[in-house]
Amino acid sequence: MDVEYDVIVLGTGLKECILSGLLSVNGLKVLHMDRNDYYGGESSSLNLKQLWKRFRGNDKAPESLGSSKEYNVDMIPKFMMANGGLVRVLIHTDVTKYLNFKAVDGSFVYNKGKIYKVPATDVEALKSPLMGLFEKRRTRKFFIYVQDYEENDPKSHEGMDLNKVTARDLISKYGLEDDTIDFIGHSLALHSDDRYLDEPAMHFVKKMKLYAESLARFQGGSPYIYPMYGLGELPQAFARLSAVYGGTYMLNKPECKVEFDENGKAFGVTSEGETAKCKKVVCDPSYLPDKVQKVGKVARAICIMSHLIPETNDSHSVQVILPQKQLGRKSDMYLFCCSYSHNVAPKGKYIAFVTTEAETDQPEVELKPGVDLIGPVDEIFYETYDRFEPKNNHEDDNCFISTSYDATTHFESTVDDVISMYKKITGKELNLTVDLSAASAATEE
Repeated sequence: MDVEYDVIVLGTGLKECILSGLLSVNGLKVLHMDRNDYYGGESSSLNLKQLWKRFRGNDKAPESLGSSKEYNVDMIPKFMMANGGLVRVLIHTDVTKYLNFKAVDGSFVYNKGKIYKVPATDVEALKSPLMGLFEKRRTRKFFIYVQDYEENDPKSHEGMDLNKVTARDLISKYGLEDDTIDFIGHSLALHSDDRYLDEPAMHFVKKMKLYAESLARFQGGSPYIYPMYGLGELPQAFARLSAVYGGTYMLNKPECKVEFDENGKAFGVTSEGETAKCKKVVCDPSYLPDKVQKVGKVARAICIMSHLIPETNDSHSVQVILPQKQLGRKSDMYLFCCSYSHNVAPKGKYIAFVTTEAETDQPEVELKPGVDLIGPVDEIFYETYDRFEPKNNHEDDNCFISTSYDATTHFESTVDDVISMYKKITGKELNLTVDLSAASAATEE
């Protein structure tokens, strides 16, 4: 391998594949390697036999569950916000041409033991059984403020500078109750804990606007979309993009050892006795374990069922957020369900995930509130995995390491990590002002 690459990317997880595609489009010479013989790394998609092998130690899944190859079970299941960062990246790179999307049927929130549709507009607020009559009116007024808010139009600010006013102060101006703040902050603005309340309100308002605009986009029951056949299609689509721009892919490369010079700077990667030289290394935490630190762990249950999730308006695909306060926890719990309508399971079968940031070593006990909402299951698998963050300084060692995937069932935090890594690697801001209508045709059935 005599060629020197600008960047060697290790691991074909979703973050690494998106970066590989973006860097190739940006004109960099990219070599992309993975020690596995399949795409996806931690974010791979498994058929039924692979799922059994991973969790049960054999590939003898019950025949009653149907054909193995009709299952595409995502190991990191996340929906995409229709106007969110990932969709913008897909359009920016033209990866939309490799994928077909379909809208997700429902977006719900857990409140006092029941599931409710998330009201996202002033009209929905008035209809929602989540609130009493007077609270509906107060919430409606707040939603109208958010809908009308334009950063460049001081008239819409009502005398408040959202870069200075905290989210808590903004909300208190409208006198909203704690339960209302809970569903707005966690299931609309998608904050995973309550720290946002004491931060400037601008980010909170923008996240609420993103939800409402995404919801309006496809006139469906949720602001989310999801690829047909699941997320396993995404890493491969970005791999194809990278190849179109001259990127080189090598799967099944054992070891993939990063080589450092006497100053501690990465200069290449060795596999099977050959070293490929590079200026920068991009990888997931598993390739440079000495340069990352454990910051938490995720607990999850993976369920195969033969029925829809109760109380979700017959939604074949759905997200339910269980805010931390409702469960007396420090972090939210997420319920994700997808089915044969997105071609991830045979007809009549549903795949559900319950995930949360683990606070104990007992996933079965900890995930019970979410699992109870699902109803009877055909099969259930429990798992916890550690979350890592880089602790290195990329300026010292030329290594750019992604963070592990969190418990959320939407892509917003994942894309934030990709965009920040892109800036560190290239020194440029990633311009994601795109024509969002470019992805709309793909969501039609």
